[in-house]
Amino acid sequence: MKRPLLFLPLVIFILMGGIFWVGLGKEDKSTLPSPLIGKAFPTFELGVVEDGRVLTTDDLKGQPALVNVWATWCPTCKSEHQFLNQLSAEGIRIVGINYKDDSDKARAWLEQLGNPYDYNLSDPSGMLGLELGVYGAPETFLVDSQGIIRGKHVGDLNPRVWQTLEADFKAMK
Repeated sequence: MKRPLLFLPLVIFILMGGIFWVGLGKEDKSTLPSPLIGKAFPTFELGVVEDGRVLTTDDLKGQPALVNVWATWCPTCKSEHQFLNQLSAEGIRIVGINYKDDSDKARAWLEQLGNPYDYNLSDPSGMLGLELGVYGAPETFLVDSQGIIRGKHVGDLNPRVWQTLEADFKAMK
């Protein structure tokens, strides 16, 4: 009677290991969830890289936008920039957040590579990025006409990624 009880801890351990193993496979590792989805874009009052005027959260409202966090020090931002120019030429509204960067360098970058943005918020301290939960540049948020964050993509925006985001973006109009 005591002998079968000796194997009980081993059987329990194997069962728990199997449950954990199956659970690991169900996690979606391709996305980083954002607690801001469905919430208002964080309040800001920041200068614009292009001309220094000060804008607020209200300036983001009115029509849907891709809000793209970028920097001149970010090599991936440079690789996505041509695609952003293409989206802008197609009439997609893009707002930039120049993240932890120098505005003079940002202006030179935009003159050299083109400016797909309606405007670029200068966030040299990274405080707006912090409030958005930015892990690093580039990151792109889908923001509806009321200023509500409807989606987030971490990494470069390219044609393959846009295929998955485009329907959500167009549904916001």
